[in-house]
Amino acid sequence: MRHPPHAERLVQGAAQYAEAPWRHAPHGAAAPRWAAIAGGGPSRYARADPHRRHTVKTIKGPALFLAQFAGDEAPFDSWDAITAWAADCGYEGVQLPSWDARLFDLDRAATSKDYCDEIRGVAAANGVQVTELSTHLQGQLVAVHPAYDAGFDGFAPPQVHADPAKRQAWAVEQVKKALSASKNLGIGAHATFSGALAWPYLYPWPQRPAGLVEAAFDELAKRWRPILDHAEDCGVDVCYEIHPGEDLHDGVTFEMFLERVDNHARCNMLYDPSHYVLQCLDYLDNIDIYKDRIRMFHVKDAEFNPTGRQGVYGGYQGWVDRAGRFRSLGDGEVDFAQIFSKMAANDFDGWAVVEWECCLKHPEDGAREGAQFVRDHIIRVTERAFDDFADAGTDEAANRRMLGIQE
Repeated sequence: MRHPPHAERLVQGAAQYAEAPWRHAPHGAAAPRWAAIAGGGPSRYARADPHRRHTVKTIKGPALFLAQFAGDEAPFDSWDAITAWAADCGYEGVQLPSWDARLFDLDRAATSKDYCDEIRGVAAANGVQVTELSTHLQGQLVAVHPAYDAGFDGFAPPQVHADPAKRQAWAVEQVKKALSASKNLGIGAHATFSGALAWPYLYPWPQRPAGLVEAAFDELAKRWRPILDHAEDCGVDVCYEIHPGEDLHDGVTFEMFLERVDNHARCNMLYDPSHYVLQCLDYLDNIDIYKDRIRMFHVKDAEFNPTGRQGVYGGYQGWVDRAGRFRSLGDGEVDFAQIFSKMAANDFDGWAVVEWECCLKHPEDGAREGAQFVRDHIIRVTERAFDDFADAGTDEAANRRMLGIQE
């Protein structure tokens, strides 16, 4: 497994975090706990008893994101059939694409608790839970650079095509409806994309005018703030998938956005290591830095095989011929043993959701193999320390005597 050299980057990062944006948050705004890594608060290792966990949480799963499987043929063409199929594959939960009318009526779900109870009931009868809703396609349309207008129109209904303002308004309402539906379903986290205004200027050529990126992120935050406030009203976390094509595509850009929404409590991350492999980002360090903002987990594999002809950019090649490729679980280079260990150590108790994307393997094979892969990697967290058998008991006076501290 390849890991990009990162020792020098970590040293540089420490200096950057010393001036991290949350230090300048408005008075009273809570800094994320991961600010403590740079000395911004109490150490995350400071616990009353280092031998015992303060909580006991085990990752839930396996679950499956249904977006890549919904279709016009059975068993993928109805909610009843696809949830039964997912259970048969070995899944205990499903993540539901809110835009797919074959499976879900978002308008009804946003206003009808009875309908949401019916959705949950059908899933439960087939042996699975609804883990989260997704608005990846609608969230993308909250912010679209004009260069992508024609390409992204297909994500919206025909009545808003070729009208960016109407399309954006439609997208905002869609995400808000999905948050309301999540509340009706009893779900506490929601998956989405941020959209992008600055993405065409990712590479600094031609030279970016001063203030261009800042203006893009100011506008992005302005568009999302009302949605985040609605998420707060619903009691649902908005989990942005950190993804190429989005203005939130790595940790730095997430922080830029987080600062502009005043460290909003509902502004969180969907962690997917595959996207970090393809941009040579340290996906393990990322967990430690953002562990208090990671509220959702896509389990997806990838590989990066640079040659003398192509690297990260991929040379405009299709997925089979790109240096960076998504793969079925276990076929790529992601170190999932380390990821699941870190998630367990960080008390992540969300779902491990398989997002199948592979340029080689059949999706149904990838789905069945993925369920067992996740099941084999989930760590059932211990409720006690392994050395409890040697616990002799103690008190404050005994501690002082052991340290040679005189009364």
